[in-house]
Amino acid sequence: FRVTSLISLSIFLFSWGETVISNVKPCSLKGTRNVGAVEKQLKAEEKNKSADIAKQKEQCLVPCDVQAKILRGEKHYMCRNLQNSLVEYARSTKKLVRNMMDDQQSSLDYLSNQVNELMNRVLLLNAEVLRKHLDPLPYKTVQSHGLDCTDIKDTIGSVSKTPTGLYIIHPEGSNYAFEVLCDMDFQGGGWTVVQKRTDGIITFQRTWSEYLDGFGDLSGEFWLGLRKIFNIVNQKATSFSLYVDLESENDKHAYAAYDGFWIEDEACSFKIHLGHYSGNAGDAFRGYRKEDNQNSMPFSTFDVDNDGCRPVCTIKEQPVKSCSNFSDNTGWWFNQCGLANLNGVHRYTGRFLATGIHWDTWTVNNKPVKIKSVSMKIRRTYNPYFH
Repeated sequence: FRVTSLISLSIFLFSWGETVISNVKPCSLKGTRNVGAVEKQLKAEEKNKSADIAKQKEQCLVPCDVQAKILRGEKHYMCRNLQNSLVEYARSTKKLVRNMMDDQQSSLDYLSNQVNELMNRVLLLNAEVLRKHLDPLPYKTVQSHGLDCTDIKDTIGSVSKTPTGLYIIHPEGSNYAFEVLCDMDFQGGGWTVVQKRTDGIITFQRTWSEYLDGFGDLSGEFWLGLRKIFNIVNQKATSFSLYVDLESENDKHAYAAYDGFWIEDEACSFKIHLGHYSGNAGDAFRGYRKEDNQNSMPFSTFDVDNDGCRPVCTIKEQPVKSCSNFSDNTGWWFNQCGLANLNGVHRYTGRFLATGIHWDTWTVNNKPVKIKSVSMKIRRTYNPYFH
């Protein structure tokens, strides 16, 4: 029984082993076929991925070029904007600076005008103070008539002292009386002051009619007037002398005296006539050359030209049509301008004016002296009532 059982068990085991072996072979072949398929699939996927990557790279090339082009365009745009901004900033800054400079210049001009105006006011106030407090009597009008200051000196002065000051005179042959400044102290007195310049407050840039009738302040700066001067020096049987008193910027004095002086009437434009010269300032009226000679010349202003420039004069190699215009519209007995003009624009200290007050025969080191103040005064040399 045991033997039979063992045989039966052996047969069973053998049969089962065959079955297992037969079953394993088909399984192994199938597994091999599956691995190959997987490999093929993997290779296909890798190929597809490579193709996709290549395609993606190919697709990336075009956008990168476009993007680079866009970036370059933006760069140029930003550079242009920056450059334009810098240019605009420079322009606006330049304009701002220019406007500021113009504003500052305007302010300086305004302040300069204010300073000049204040200086003029101070000078006027100083003159007023001097008149009221320092020397009140000489500039108070004295109601005493005479033919001229010499006549007043000779008549009233024989009875009482006649002070320098303002007097009313009525020259012989004149249709009216008028006020004058009489210098009763200088060289015996009796001088009628016909012109005076001191501080430049009164402008002498005047018309013909103003020079005819006179202008200014008799207690300060003034021009007596051509008509009044004519009435004084053209009295019957009289003769007059002229004294020109000059003062320089450094307070030096010089003078020019003429023993004869008279002017013609208005019809002859008040031609001037001078006698013999004496003094230390030189004879600027006659000058050094024939064309400088102002003696016997008519009076000229910018609106009435009698200066002898026909058609032009040459002054320092420059053509001049009108000596009055060349001399800042002042009036004088010009002859091709000449070497004298005591009515020129007043100089301020240190200010050089080629056409200002000048008497060019008064020189220092061969240069004309800068004149600060001047006066012209006349006096009788013959009074028929006392001879």
